[in-house]
Amino acid sequence: MEEWKIKVAVLWLVWIVSFVIHMMFLLFEPGGIEQISMQLTPELMLFAAILMLVPLVMAFLSLTLKDSINRLANVVLGIVYTGICLFDWIGSPVQPALHILMYISHIVASALIVWYAWNSKKLA
Repeated sequence: MEEWKIKVAVLWLVWIVSFVIHMMFLLFEPGGIEQISMQLTPELMLFAAILMLVPLVMAFLSLTLKDSINRLANVVLGIVYTGICLFDWIGSPVQPALHILMYISHIVASALIVWYAWNSKKLA
């Protein structure tokens, strides 16, 4: 198995774990549960479920897809997830350093996914 595929699969897992940890930290803040429960709709819950399932599926697919499809899927989804993280960070009120660290971890992981997939022909 090619090394870049393993790196990309692990980075998808890093992305989802850091995302879940970030959500847990948000819940622990004063008023966090009330703020989130007021905004929950079935559509938002479906979006959140998809947002969390895609990295898990991509971790598996990164190891099993053929190279050309693998590269394309990881580049496209890596860009999408980088964009989602940037959009969420920019749209958030001023955050303490902990949240900034978590946003940076999401962005770095998804950007590295794009980089490894994009450069996989050179790395192979």
